[in-house]
Amino acid sequence: MAGKLFGIGVGPGDPELLTVKAINAIRQLDVIIAPKTEKKDGSVALNIARQYIRPATEIVYQVFPMTVGFAADDTAWQNNQREILALLQQDKNVGFLTLGDPMFYSTYIYVFRLLQGKGIDIETIPGIPAFCAIGSATGTPIVEGDSILSVIPANMPEARVREALKTCDNAVLMKVYKNSDSVIDMLTEEKMSEQAVLASRCGLDDELIIRDITHEKGRKLNYLSTILTRRTK
Repeated sequence: MAGKLFGIGVGPGDPELLTVKAINAIRQLDVIIAPKTEKKDGSVALNIARQYIRPATEIVYQVFPMTVGFAADDTAWQNNQREILALLQQDKNVGFLTLGDPMFYSTYIYVFRLLQGKGIDIETIPGIPAFCAIGSATGTPIVEGDSILSVIPANMPEARVREALKTCDNAVLMKVYKNSDSVIDMLTEEKMSEQAVLASRCGLDDELIIRDITHEKGRKLNYLSTILTRRTK
């Protein structure tokens, strides 16, 4: 195919945190794929990158169901794949925008796997993950020395989260929006709540930073919420 697919990480929220490589790629795109969920209009990734997009660039919104994998029903994924392939066959450079880094808990990973081996020129451009931006914004070292860092999706079964916490010195807990109260309880039990900082929508206009998470039980959190913490010694 003549067209090229770019997977572009746009970082955590601040448009100035896009890499030079990401910006240069965005400026040469004919089409941008803007991923969104069924429940919300617009695309956060698109809004972050908007100032770098040429007026002539076509914006295509694609809905990606918020499911674990897509083995049960891959209809939406297959439809999106066909649409991307059709654009590439028209000799268009297509960019898939994703929050954070494309290869880190990203919808792009599934798109990348679907399109691999189909004769497509694919370039993946890394981006700054949210937890790196949170560490810098809050003055919180993520990991240092010989400490062990675990990156934990907090929406896993509670037993797995507990197991992961017991084996690390520092932790990044992602996807804490659904069960933040139980996460806070587990961190308290593991003596990891005192050093914790919670950030929601880091780098965006409505950014929220919480430094005493034990007083925040019951708060409804945005999907883009992450906790950085380390064990109190």
